[in-house]
Amino acid sequence: MMTSTGPQTALVVGAGPTGLTAAIGLRRAGLSVRVVDAASEGANTSRAAVIHPRTLEVLEPLGVVDAILDRALRVPRFDIRDGARSVAQLSFDGLPTRYPWTSMISQADTEAILRDRLAALDVPVEWTTPVTGLDLDDTGRATVHLGSGEAVRPDVVVGADGMHSTVREAAGIGFPGSGYEQSFVLADVSMDWPVPRDTVSLTFAPDGLAVVAPLPDDRFRVVATLDDAPRQPGGDEIEALLARRGGSAAVHDVAWSGRFHVHHRLAETYHRGAVALVGDAAHVHSPAGGQGMNIGVQDAVVLAEILGAGDELDGYESRRRPVARRVLALTDRMTRAATTRGATVRHARNGAVRLALSLPPIRRRAAMELAELTHR
Repeated sequence: MMTSTGPQTALVVGAGPTGLTAAIGLRRAGLSVRVVDAASEGANTSRAAVIHPRTLEVLEPLGVVDAILDRALRVPRFDIRDGARSVAQLSFDGLPTRYPWTSMISQADTEAILRDRLAALDVPVEWTTPVTGLDLDDTGRATVHLGSGEAVRPDVVVGADGMHSTVREAAGIGFPGSGYEQSFVLADVSMDWPVPRDTVSLTFAPDGLAVVAPLPDDRFRVVATLDDAPRQPGGDEIEALLARRGGSAAVHDVAWSGRFHVHHRLAETYHRGAVALVGDAAHVHSPAGGQGMNIGVQDAVVLAEILGAGDELDGYESRRRPVARRVLALTDRMTRAATTRGATVRHARNGAVRLALSLPPIRRRAAMELAELTHR
């Protein structure tokens, strides 16, 4: 529980997985919490579909892990491929965790589980409630202006409102970085796929990267790089894309698809006054390795612990910003390696990957990094 000198009230801006996690943690710590979001409802697509072992560990005290595991598909293996040929394998089997697998679950399901837990704590999500402004006084306390015309003055404001965070911009926190040249295709499909459903395939090919991961309900998540991805790729386009990259797929149905551009950015600071940033409001990076939502949820848990204990926000920044910096570096290396052009460079890359992952200590270290167990 929080100390008598800690904050008593919190406004969480953003009701995605990170904001919901922060709100649950803060409410459990004894704070009075409001959650607002400019959207009219939560996610209805899978989007972030990976929950790694470390994230399940930190979620245990919040009482949501059993519900997640009931809905998720457990995937313990990763196959790194060059076209149709396997280059190396990673396994989560034997890692020092109660959850030696990646849990594949739709973001819509993850958010629904978190919203149900928050509702059990008597905290509703206030939808269609944008933040229109934020003023910091000389003490660092914020007055937040809502679209309804209401002005609120909580003890702490949690900016969980994504890459284009209104909270971050209003607090005057810089967000330096850049974008990658290539665009990404993202799709959830039903298809015939030759790889076992306990395995994620990460395929390098001359024209780009392709990742195929199994999802519940006999679907697959497809992520691929393209110089100019279609806005909403259909089944034929996804099937042809995978065929060019060494995968033999027969796509039957596309549940959802889209394109996006990936940025590589880190907030200059994680807090200003009584405003703290979590998740994509603080850091964005390549989807390589499925790290994004996971470290955002972990941000939220740590922030709630620190505020609940009445500790200073400097402690939150010192614990979480180095993790984001490390993940940005890792995902940047993975993305640049995966999108390498030229036969000679690709051959050298594949040889280096094969050699490195043939060594048990390096293979284990890579699995630990991917599982985020190095973030403890």
